Amino acid sequence: MSNIVIENLSKDYVLKSGFIKQLRGQADVVSAVSNVSIVINSGEILGLVGESGCGKTTLGKMLVKIEDTSSGTIKVGDRDIVNIKGKELLNFRKDIQMIFQDPYDSLNPKMTIHDIVAEPLRNLKLPKNNEEITQKIIEMLKLVELSPPEQYLNRYPHRLSGGQRQRVAIARALIVEPKFVVADEPVSMLDVSIRAGILNLLQKLNREKGISILLITHDLATARFLCNRIAVMYLGKIVELIPSEKLMENSMHPYTRLLLSSAPDLFADTSNRIEVKGEATSAIAPPKGCRFSPRCNFISSACSKEEPALIEIEEGHFVACNKILDLNS
Repeated sequence: MSNIVIENLSKDYVLKSGFIKQLRGQADVVSAVSNVSIVINSGEILGLVGESGCGKTTLGKMLVKIEDTSSGTIKVGDRDIVNIKGKELLNFRKDIQMIFQDPYDSLNPKMTIHDIVAEPLRNLKLPKNNEEITQKIIEMLKLVELSPPEQYLNRYPHRLSGGQRQRVAIARALIVEPKFVVADEPVSMLDVSIRAGILNLLQKLNREKGISILLITHDLATARFLCNRIAVMYLGKIVELIPSEKLMENSMHPYTRLLLSSAPDLFADTSNRIEVKGEATSAIAPPKGCRFSPRCNFISSACSKEEPALIEIEEGHFVACNKILDLNS
């Protein structure tokens, strides 16, 4: 699959408001994703990291066409997929799939595992008879390490553990042989003891099948373990994009450093940790200039006036911070 090129992508939600506000056209708007531009390279695992509510899942849903965009483009090769519909959209869904966060909610409790995994094949009208579908399901269940697969076909989700359910969700996403997968917090609902197995499975699929993956997570440690690059998101904006191997030593944006500082470590020296300043900024009325400035301990005079652009400060390392840009100019 070609690189996925995202340019100036935005998603706005109009909030419910009083009758007078609606009449005057003054309804409140939340910009969940604001002018995001990023490239997801073919065959890579890109981590998208940030606090809850920063717009990570909304961005992922726009990539798989679950959410419409307010503005911007999503190009796969030379094709802009923002406005595709009908048969073109159906063909597109064969190439891009999503693994949802909660395996307890994303699987229909009234359907057997066979029917759950078969559903994408039938919805996308792929030319397979029932015997071929069952054989394909058995192959997928083996791939996600649910063995022996025949014992799972007629089970219902309530008879599976959380890890087994998430493996079923992964099998469902992979049954149509996609080239790109959005994995939205794929291990956050699982016990720590089984998270490593799911992460190793995703890494194996990327390595052996060449599947590109966007890993959405709030956990920098998970992203560092699994991803080639990490994009840090704050209040709808990408504030830093950095190769994973440089994250610990070379991260520069104050928000990235705050996330690293907040990670629990029983053996680390806590004297140099960055403390959170102020409250989380409202997405309805973001501050002028840098969106992180009300919480930043390294604020400069330009931060309250100018919104920093995402600039490459060294090869493959991008930062949106006025102070860092001043130091590197």
